[in-house]
Amino acid sequence: MGLSMAKFNFDISILVYDNNMKNILESRKDNLLISTDQARLDLNTIADMLARAYWAKNRTPELIARSLQNSLVFGVYDGSRQIGLARVVSDYATFAWLCDVFVHEDYRGRGIGKWLMETVLAYPDLQGLRRYLLITRDAHGLYDKYGFTPLHNPDRWLEKFDG
Repeated sequence: MGLSMAKFNFDISILVYDNNMKNILESRKDNLLISTDQARLDLNTIADMLARAYWAKNRTPELIARSLQNSLVFGVYDGSRQIGLARVVSDYATFAWLCDVFVHEDYRGRGIGKWLMETVLAYPDLQGLRRYLLITRDAHGLYDKYGFTPLHNPDRWLEKFDG
């Protein structure tokens, strides 16, 4: 995607590697924090937020926990309170699926979703991918700003959907 971190209005720090040898990224803006540190994730808050999302309302906390463990998760925090997240499933070489992008209702309209998208797309281990994919019912305007378009050849895509 060729995004330059310099054009964004926030600070990014690469801290250390976690047990899976992935960079832990932290980005601060005012009193808010985006972090990929899995130890910060609040499963109860995430399950509560996703229960209100049209795409995930029937997921169990156990299923959510397993999905988080096997993904790169960008948590958004106001102090110690988790207020959002974005989850990326990737091979870190050619492909990434962006999913479960959610900002708590009390924090919407403040540009946090845009900052979250910029932070995800600036993550060093996701640079140079051939394709990002996402599915949305109602946020096309947000994702358009970051280069997402309808599928170029939708007739080539297949899915196995189990509800």
